[in-house]
Amino acid sequence: MSAHDATPPAWPLKQRELQNHHMDSTRWNGFAFRDGDIVIATWAKSGTTWMQQIVAQLLFDDADTVPIMDLAPWIDQRYAPIEKVRAMLEAQTHRRFMKTHLPVDALVFSSRARYLYIARDGRDALMSWYNHHQAYNDAAYAMINDTPGRVGPPLERPCADIARYFRDWLDGDGYPAWPFFGNVRSWWEVRALPNVLLLHYNDLLADLEGQMRRVADFLDIDIAPARWPAIVQRCTFDYMKANAERIAPHIRKRMDGGATRFIHKGTNGRWRAVLPAADIARYERLAENELGASCATWVAQGGPTD
Repeated sequence: MSAHDATPPAWPLKQRELQNHHMDSTRWNGFAFRDGDIVIATWAKSGTTWMQQIVAQLLFDDADTVPIMDLAPWIDQRYAPIEKVRAMLEAQTHRRFMKTHLPVDALVFSSRARYLYIARDGRDALMSWYNHHQAYNDAAYAMINDTPGRVGPPLERPCADIARYFRDWLDGDGYPAWPFFGNVRSWWEVRALPNVLLLHYNDLLADLEGQMRRVADFLDIDIAPARWPAIVQRCTFDYMKANAERIAPHIRKRMDGGATRFIHKGTNGRWRAVLPAADIARYERLAENELGASCATWVAQGGPTD
């Protein structure tokens, strides 16, 4: 079934709100979608900025560095006034793209949009999230915890013990961020919808151009053959790291180390050297119990979703 079929399947309906120190799902309520809107979704630290860069390079011709953080907002992030975010998107005349960290059941889902969901092994996402959390400075904590409207407890500074942090993350299913397994499961369950494409961080690492071509085909974006080498190069980790301050200029105000800390390593498997074997095994049991064997295998390895 293609994204243009006249009789699409039943679309997911929002079932609940998800609100915490970082996000507020009510900000999607009443959002005016346009045909062709692109929504990039992940749990967190799973390739979100990478996919924003990929989509920007596919959309804009000869763009050395696109200000993706300005053009493609995180709508459920609760700090920026939603009226300003919507006004900015409404004023855009190009094909719009935006991001979310919500599960499907807490998201306003539209048949008019195309959804790109990027998954990553939870242990890799955790390692990247821990670096992210460690780098938050006083300005970040003030923004996260003191912006009016926070629901639930504040975000505390992370402990120094990564193994303990990982156990807390397992005990609280994504704590102190937001649920991990339910996020992945919700998108896995809608993978057959014609306007949803599931991708995996491992596959982007292994075959960047091939995955970018999948994305371009899914979004119905025609790329002239001569353009491919340049746009692929601009989506490599090395390029993004070297241009981090231009890609994510606002991060320097909120993270020690600035944007080069935000675009950190881009590698997988670092958890093998730091997490105890018992905790690794516990994660694998939880993943299979929460996701089912097929989804758990895909989240760990990538590859086809059929």
